[in-house]
Amino acid sequence: MSAKKFGILLSTPPSHPSVETVAQLASEALTEGADLYLYFIDEGVKNLRDPRYTELVGRGIKLFVCAYGCQQHGVSTDALDSRISLCGLVVLSNIVNGCDRFLAFT
Repeated sequence: MSAKKFGILLSTPPSHPSVETVAQLASEALTEGADLYLYFIDEGVKNLRDPRYTELVGRGIKLFVCAYGCQQHGVSTDALDSRISLCGLVVLSNIVNGCDRFLAFT
């Protein structure tokens, strides 16, 4: 049986409590064997280099980051880990449609 697909949207800046909540939730989901998709949008792109999320990428999370959001918030994408995808809202739409469960932290 294939793993459950779980998607999470994060749109809050690093100072928001949701950032820690999402990191813990994502870690638990990976531990439970979920196929996890995380999308950073709006101020959530400021979490791009957060060590909690780079560690999750190493554990197998699929991290997608809004390219337009990075541009708007001055977040550098230089020397970005090749496992992190810069993309747009079409990808977010596909994640929402393709996951068994989807949560948005806004």
